[in-house]
Amino acid sequence: MTQSADDAQGRLWLAETLWRLGAIQFGDFSLGRTVRNSPVYVNAKLLISRPDALKRTVRLIQDELEMGMVMRKPTVQPFEAIAGVPIGGLHIATALALQMEKPLLYLRPPRSPDEVVAPHVEGIYRPGQRVLVVDDLAAGGGSLVETVVGLRDAGVHVMNAVVLIDREQGAARRLEAVGVKFHAILTLEVMLTYLHNAGHVSRADLDRSLAYFRREGEPRSEFD
Repeated sequence: MTQSADDAQGRLWLAETLWRLGAIQFGDFSLGRTVRNSPVYVNAKLLISRPDALKRTVRLIQDELEMGMVMRKPTVQPFEAIAGVPIGGLHIATALALQMEKPLLYLRPPRSPDEVVAPHVEGIYRPGQRVLVVDDLAAGGGSLVETVVGLRDAGVHVMNAVVLIDREQGAARRLEAVGVKFHAILTLEVMLTYLHNAGHVSRADLDRSLAYFRREGEPRSEFD
């Protein structure tokens, strides 16, 4: 099996695992600052309930990152520490940091929405250190950009960010605008199309979800 075939199988394994964990729900969901009345919700945090699945997930991320670093034209710059976006991204980042034997950092979130404080980085770091940002799911990218800005204000360099699931609602564009290369293991559209083809997701739920994404102006699935 070629490396690209291995990568595709890993991604489809992740889609299947999330489905079996009950992480994919259909209804009417409004989440964060970007997602409004979405017909689909993914709770990737459920991976923490399956240590074996979490281990395999971070190995999948590690393979993606290491491949990007050894390409003739690298898409991933080397990094010395990993920063998780609380809350969901911090679980994935912790497991990835253990897998790759890298130090872990995170920005301490404010205790309330009205608290106005300078971002505080938890963990040991040094100015100029290169840090990878990790999250479980991206929509508009607001939390990712806030994490990048907070880390940079603390004096570290952030060139890359990786997420498990990309909803394709602007995160890649927002990160590229601040000089960060965005990497996603799966897009939500590809995942749902696979799950429909596997007999898990109804045509009605798939069509409703794809119509929502296309109203948002996002690209079509590679499986279409």
